Amino acid sequence: MELNQLTAHELLEKLKARQTTPKAILDSLHARIQKVEPKVKAYVRLDEPSLSKGIKIRKEELGGLPITIKDNICTEGLPTECCSKILQGFRPPYDATVINKLKESGAAIFPLKANMDEFAFGSSCENSYFGPTHNPWNLDCVPGGSSGGSAAAVASDEAIWALGSDTGGSIRQPASFCGVVGLKPTYGRVSRFGLIAFASSLDQIGPITKDVRDAAILTGIISGYDPLDSTSVNQGVPDYTKSLSGDIKGLKIGIPKEYFVAGLDAEVKIIIEEAVNKLKNLGAVTNQVSLPHTEYAVPVYYIIATAEASSNLARFDGVQYGYRAQSDNLIQMYKLTRAQGFGREAKRRIRLGTFVLSHGYYDAYYLLALKVRTLIKQDFDKVFRDFDCIVAPTSPTSAFKIGERAQDPLKMYLSDIYTISVNLAGIPAISVPCGFTKKGLPVGLQIMARPFNEEMLFRAAHTFEQNTDWHKLKPRL
Repeated sequence: MELNQLTAHELLEKLKARQTTPKAILDSLHARIQKVEPKVKAYVRLDEPSLSKGIKIRKEELGGLPITIKDNICTEGLPTECCSKILQGFRPPYDATVINKLKESGAAIFPLKANMDEFAFGSSCENSYFGPTHNPWNLDCVPGGSSGGSAAAVASDEAIWALGSDTGGSIRQPASFCGVVGLKPTYGRVSRFGLIAFASSLDQIGPITKDVRDAAILTGIISGYDPLDSTSVNQGVPDYTKSLSGDIKGLKIGIPKEYFVAGLDAEVKIIIEEAVNKLKNLGAVTNQVSLPHTEYAVPVYYIIATAEASSNLARFDGVQYGYRAQSDNLIQMYKLTRAQGFGREAKRRIRLGTFVLSHGYYDAYYLLALKVRTLIKQDFDKVFRDFDCIVAPTSPTSAFKIGERAQDPLKMYLSDIYTISVNLAGIPAISVPCGFTKKGLPVGLQIMARPFNEEMLFRAAHTFEQNTDWHKLKPRL
């Protein structure tokens, strides 16, 4: 097996035993990228700075192991453009907090940035200024979004592991579509400083990995309080690898009835039910629960998220950084820059967000959405009084064809129907591979837990993973 095919923890063992070197791992990755990247298109640009510059390599930790970063996480000196024309040429003068934590742990920041939907606006990775990423399992299909590049890179062994961001499912849904592990941490667990904002009350950085152990290792590294982020929570970070016990006997699992209704693909439903039965056979206790406000999650999310996006994206005007349209008139320059710099989906969300925040509509839409968001959170709080975690599909379907939903934004938005409630409630959730459709496309099992109980997620996900082989399968490229 080639080095690029191994998990991070397997490579760390080899590095500690001096059976390989960081250079050998990088060479293996570069060879793989040269072979399959023209098909997958998981990355967007190439810079070749010294990977070891400014990195303190600690052999007891990450020892120079490379990690792939989504294009909306600031990396000092490396282009970070959110896959948007309007940030063309932007090279941050600082690192995001998660990047600093990785460097301090001895990681090497891979010089290629992962493709994504522009400003994380999308569920398919088709909205990138650089063009779409392709699903390694079927190149005619989307990898999911918005962290589609990160997920596709890990699934195709073009990356050892990666960071993505999750605003409404943008880590978990592509992880499901690409057959890898993706975690959305509790809101406030991981610093957002240096993450270029989409919706500030929803965004979270998280890992995309080849297995659950890698996700536990990476989450432990990037988590923790950060005074530079006002939403960061000052709470201790446990050693998540200690939760990988392989034992879920007596674990109380809730199965939300609202997630198994019309709209859930019949084949996906069967695969999820088989995964639930596997958990029961491993000793878990399952019962049906209700999350009654689930039906309002999509409209609530797209009101709140677009409102915050409209506000956050107001800063991109061509004055201080990024793309600037040519004009002798200042106001005209503003207009042309935004008209030419933003893509179609970004403009759609800016318009919608500006509308719901406008005078006369704020109370009717935005304020009401905030109230219903509270009800959605209370639904989860009620279930977690009696249950350790909640299990459901990650997505109602497997990966769909590129272009299939591009002209139907509402159908596209429904791709996130099972993931967005987690962001609205601020709780953690993980997606793990649990099967394949008859067409050979991966399906993800989503596990949700109460706030700051990522340990429960890792325990349940790792136990399931150790008793199945889905995570071991590789796409043929």
